[in-house]
Formats: sequence, structure tokens, C-alpha cells
Amino acid sequence: MRSSVNRLERTSGGNSRRVAFDRFELDLRSGELRKDRRRIRLQAQPFQLLALLIENAGEVVTRDEICRDLWPADTFVDFEHSLASAVKKIRDALGDSAENPRFVETLPKRGYRFIGKIRPELPVIMSPPETQESAGLAAVAAPKAGISATWMLAPALVAVLAVAVLFIWLRPRTARNPEPMSAVPFTAYPGVETAPSISPDGTRTAFSWDNDTTNKTGKPAYDLYVKAVGSETLLRLTNHPADSINSTWSPDGTQIAFHRLAADDTGIYVVPSMGGPERKLLATHAPYDVAAPLSWSPDGKWIAFADAKQGVLGNRNYLLNVATLEVRDFPRDPACIHEGSLTFSHSGKELAFLCVHNLNSFEYFVSDLEGKSRRSLATRPEFPIGFIWKGNDQSLVVANGTTKGSVFREIRMDGSTRELPPPAGYWPTISSDGSKLAYASFNSRVNIWRKDLQHPEAPAEQILASTRMQNNGQYSPDGKHVVFDSERSGVWSIWLADVDGSNLVQITHDRPAGFPRWSPDSRKIVFEMTEADGSECVYTADISDRVPHKLQTGLRASSAPSWSPDGKWIYFRGYEGTGHQIYRCPSEGGQATLLAAAMEYDAPIVSMDGNVLYFAWSFGKNDLTMLPLDRPGAAPQTVPQIGQIFSSSQWAVVADGIYFTPLNNPRNICFYEFATRKTREVFRADKDLSDGMSISPDGRYMLYSQIDEVGADIMLVNNFR
Repeated sequence: MRSSVNRLERTSGGNSRRVAFDRFELDLRSGELRKDRRRIRLQAQPFQLLALLIENAGEVVTRDEICRDLWPADTFVDFEHSLASAVKKIRDALGDSAENPRFVETLPKRGYRFIGKIRPELPVIMSPPETQESAGLAAVAAPKAGISATWMLAPALVAVLAVAVLFIWLRPRTARNPEPMSAVPFTAYPGVETAPSISPDGTRTAFSWDNDTTNKTGKPAYDLYVKAVGSETLLRLTNHPADSINSTWSPDGTQIAFHRLAADDTGIYVVPSMGGPERKLLATHAPYDVAAPLSWSPDGKWIAFADAKQGVLGNRNYLLNVATLEVRDFPRDPACIHEGSLTFSHSGKELAFLCVHNLNSFEYFVSDLEGKSRRSLATRPEFPIGFIWKGNDQSLVVANGTTKGSVFREIRMDGSTRELPPPAGYWPTISSDGSKLAYASFNSRVNIWRKDLQHPEAPAEQILASTRMQNNGQYSPDGKHVVFDSERSGVWSIWLADVDGSNLVQITHDRPAGFPRWSPDSRKIVFEMTEADGSECVYTADISDRVPHKLQTGLRASSAPSWSPDGKWIYFRGYEGTGHQIYRCPSEGGQATLLAAAMEYDAPIVSMDGNVLYFAWSFGKNDLTMLPLDRPGAAPQTVPQIGQIFSSSQWAVVADGIYFTPLNNPRNICFYEFATRKTREVFRADKDLSDGMSISPDGRYMLYSQIDEVGADIMLVNNFR
């Protein structure tokens, strides 16, 4: 059948890899859809379906043909649901509708047809750049003699021309015209495919996949799969759904080790790469996926991993002997709160690892195999989600999660860094020869919803919707406005709206900003914004003029701010020294005062009477902590009998208690009452929650962020360099 993207490239004209229609352009090389030259987010499976329909423009492509081409028989998905979802995503991206289609027409019980008009492209005329050889040919080919002289020179001209053309043709071309890097979808299944690892020979990639269960059950359910490059045959290696799986290949490619995070049996396992029974090597206590990468040494003897020990704060690096199962401590640095991502170089002569000083300071080290001789490469403020050695072992490729999205950054052995060009994602892995890069590309849609707390049985109402993400919706104290952060403009920014979500106004531009909070008089907001060096600082803005002003605190970095109820103080998180500290300074700016210090303090919020400061923990403990402000010298203590919370961003303080999401029920909203110290469930969200909770001034409504759609594909970059 006429169905492959490659065939579309061949039939779309000459060397073109782009198909244009209306105001849109389909780029088959990069797997991107653009409108008026601006990229539109479209996942791999809908993109492939759109390419298939355009290839057969004007013709009906039947459901059977679509199933056969995009969902081969050896993959196991709900085809009807997946096809309907893919068509909807195409229509959303194109601004099309099923009732009055301009581009994609539905033929009930038959299939689909592309009815848009393909724009003709101008032919591309390729001419080689002028070289010394071609310049010499031009001189010979234009003699000053007359016609007779030209005829006399003809045999010589032909001979010279033949030799010159042969010389140009036979010269090495890779130096002059290297093959371009191209990112193409390697997987396009429903749900989330993540954490890839490439086999030593570069022909296969292992990855974890939740089989479209994420955001349906409220709990991840990943298993390990393997797929060969150029094939749609999918091999499932495990059948034990887990919260997270990270994998690494044995040097000979016959086995895969993986770190499974699951409540009942978190640990390190091995399984034959062609399928077979798994074998547990070691039980671990890794707390979350970014702490669970593995690396297998090129000599096959050791597996590097990180783990957390009971009663000890922070993760540490270890080496596991594959033959004897002996665990060797890798020497640690007391200056690091966490250490992890211990990774062997391709040569096997060095190890790279990460040292976390705080959430604004991540230091990258390289050491010998014993950890005795180590050198620091760079310290960066961006949060890393996976890193790997490049093929030549002369640099690291780091995936950073930033407020402007994911970024790949190269850190060289001399300490210099550069940001790599898009596209980018998370969990990068590079083939042994360095020619292939695979990574996970995520696509989420997060919206802000409103719940009537007086009638929790009634459905929630979506008040701030977008194809992009938005979080941290906050009611103004006068109940007239909502402020929130969103990437709807292409970079995370602060936005203002009326209380019903209408009349949107953008407060910040250009630089990433987030975590907004209101002043008590509802006239100003305070928020964090990224500086040129990547660090974060606290800013304020009056909603009347919408001009950000940096809050002078005397500290080099600050974030997660909030106002005191009387408007005199701004509380925030600082990064001086090791770990996090909670500070406050006058709301107009001034020298900050240290209130509390610990490894992971985060998100300070003052009680409505101004007597107690509450704050959460960023990682690990998940405790909600309180500090009496009316008792000088008092020590922070855990809020009694509340239990652990799911996230440092999913709680809100009101006069008589605290709304929060509990750790063991990530979709539940509960209420903790100060007077009784008892907790009750208020309601359960339809899908997983994201950052932010806020209660209206009259106590009737709650704003919360919900992950309405989440997906991820494995992307493969060929000719990586």
C-alpha cells in the first residue's frame, strides 16, 4: 500500500522533504508541523497519520489500511480509541472540525480523506559551489579565439572537463557535505514511552512504556520493551508494571539490566535482551526515577547505580559486581546533598557523576574508576533529567528541565558548555559509535479547573484551557482575578485573568517566570523569574502597569515567594550554602533574614493570622513543616497527624486548616482541620494533578491544575555530532 513517509518524500517533488497546504507545512525530515513558520505541537502517531492522508490526498484511506500501516499486527493497542485520538489531535493542530472539515474528512465506517489543497513547491536547482577546479574550467571553456579556435580546442576541453569532473566526484564528500542530523519518531504508541537505552551495536533500543495507562489509573505502570531500528516488531521483556524503569545494556548486547521502582520490589534486575526470565540482582530504595539510572561498564564487570539508605538523607553512588553481587561504595563528597547518575565512559576508563548542592546548583564531575581522582567540569542551575557521554568521551550531553522547556546542553572536558540546537527532550542515550542519539519527547496538556467545595459531588469546571501547559492558578484576595503561569506564549510566563478565566493579560515576557502569589490588597503579585545565568530571583509587579521589578534581598538567588497577610513581608526560598533556606525580607526590598535552614525546604506560606509559617520539602520526606513566628527561637516541626503530602506544590492554607493531596492517593484532595487534627477526603480529581491549589476568598471554590493529556515518544537522531 502507498503508505510510508519515505514514499511520500519521493513523490512530493525532487529533493523536497516538505509538503505545504493552506498556511501549514509538513516537514518530513524533522517530523514537525508548522503554521506560518511556527511549530505546532503534534505527536508522532498523529503526524504519521497526517502524512499518510496527505500522501493520498483526495482519496479515501480506509481504516484497515491505516491499521495495517500505523498499527502493525504485532503491537497491542486499542485501535479504535487510538485512531480517534490521533484524528482529534490532527484536527486540533490544524484548527479543523469534524462537522465542517477543511482538511480531514471523515467517511463513516470507511476511513478518512485529506481534502485540503496541496501547494506546489518551486523546484530546487542544485548547483555545486565554485571551487578552484570549476573556476579553472570556466577559464578554459571561454577562450578568446574565434570559432575555429574553439573547434580546435574541443577535444582538449572534453578531456580536461572529464578529468576535472571525475576529480570533483571522487573527492571525499563527508567533509564538505556531512549528512544532516535528523530527529525522527522511533516509537509512536499511545501513552508514555520513556527512558531509552541504545544497544552497543546501535541496532536496537530498549525503553519503558506504560501502554497508555498513565493518567487513567492515577498510578504509572511501566514495563520494559525492545524495538529494532527500522522495524515495528515490539518485544516485551517484563510483565510487572512499575512506577519507573531505567535500563542499560550489557557490553555484548545479550542482556539488559534495569532498575525497577515499585512498591513491592524496587531493585536492580537483568533479563535476556531477546526475552526470557528476569533475575533480581539487588534490592534498592531509590526514591524516584531521576535517582535510578544505571550504567554497565564496558568490561562487563560492574553496574553503576545510585541508592538511598534508610535514615540517611540523600542518594549515594555505588558499584555492583555483576558476578559476585558485591556492592562497593563509591567515594562521596560531603558537600553534596545528593549524588547520582554514575556513568561509565565508552572507553571504560572514567566515570561521570552528578553532585546536587541544592535545586539551584548541580555540579558535574569526572573521576577515575576508584573515585580517588576527581575533577569538577561545571556547575549549572538547571535541573538535569539524564546525561550521557558522547561517543568520543570528550563531553557529556545533559538533558535539562528548565522553565522554557527541555534543553540539551553539552559539557566539555575543559568545562566549557554550549546549548545544543533543538529538538530536545529527556533521558538521552547515545550509541557506542556516537552516531545515534535517542531521547524521550514529552507532550502534556495541563489545564486549570474549578471545583465547588460546597457541592463536591458536582463535576469540576475547566476555566483556563490551552493546548499548552498552565499551573499555579491563584485567586486574588478580593475575588476578582486569577493569576497563573503558563507556556501558552512559548515560554513560561505570568498571566492575569478575570475570575471566570476571561480577559487574559500577559504580565511577563521573554524570560521564564512562574509561581505567582498575590499581595493582600490584590494590587500586586510576587513571582520568580529566571536570570541570564539560569538562576532564579524574586520579582514583583503591579497589575495596573504590569512591569516586573526585581526584589532586592542581598542574596544571589531566590524563588517560591509569597506575601505575608499584613503585606509587610515577602517569604521565599534561598540557596546560600548547602541545601535550602527559608528567608523573609521587607515587601519593598531589603536585607533578607534567615528563618529556617535544611536540605530541602520549599514553598513557604504564612497562615492567615500571620502567626505560623508553613513550608514543604522538595524531595524525599514529603513532610509539611511549621514554624511559629510569634515564638522567637522556636524550631520547625512537622504538622502533627497530617501525614505526608504528594508534592510541595499541591497544598493550600486557609483559616481553619490545610487542603492537600496525600502521598498515597495522588488524585485525592483532602482537608486537614487545625482544631481536631483530623483529615477528611473532599473529592477525587478525574486525572493526575499538577502544580498549584488555591481557595476562593469566600471558601467556596478551589482552583487546581490537572494533567488532562500526557504522552511521550522515543525520538531517534541519526548522524548525531
